[in-house]
Amino acid sequence: MRSILVSLMILMFATMISCAQSNNNEKADKRAAVITFEAEEHDFGTIEQGGNGTFEFIFKNTGKTPLVINHVGSSCGCTVPEWTRDPIAKRKSGKIKVTYDTQRLGSFTKTITVNSNAANNPVVLKIKGVIVIKGNAPK
Repeated sequence: MRSILVSLMILMFATMISCAQSNNNEKADKRAAVITFEAEEHDFGTIEQGGNGTFEFIFKNTGKTPLVINHVGSSCGCTVPEWTRDPIAKRKSGKIKVTYDTQRLGSFTKTITVNSNAANNPVVLKIKGVIVIKGNAPK
């Protein structure tokens, strides 16, 4: 009986601590940077092999503190991201340039994960399209 009572008290204490922590996180989120993209997905459509597989995702810091992008990773080595390395002040914009290797034939869907200090971290971007042999693209 005593062990049940002790276990119940520990459970209640742990619940109170987790509730207190979530309230602090909500307050911190209101002051945090927020990364807002014009679009989180880009469809290249049909591209000829060796064609332009580059797209720039434009974003804005809609939060209250400077936005710092820590890392941008892709789901495959065939997709190379480049991004703004300097902190982005509130209400300012930046870009993430993504280049897909268009030497690979066939359809593709790739994800790009953006890790930052934003309240809405991480953000997953997506590119997709179809690569065809030169001269076989629909007109």
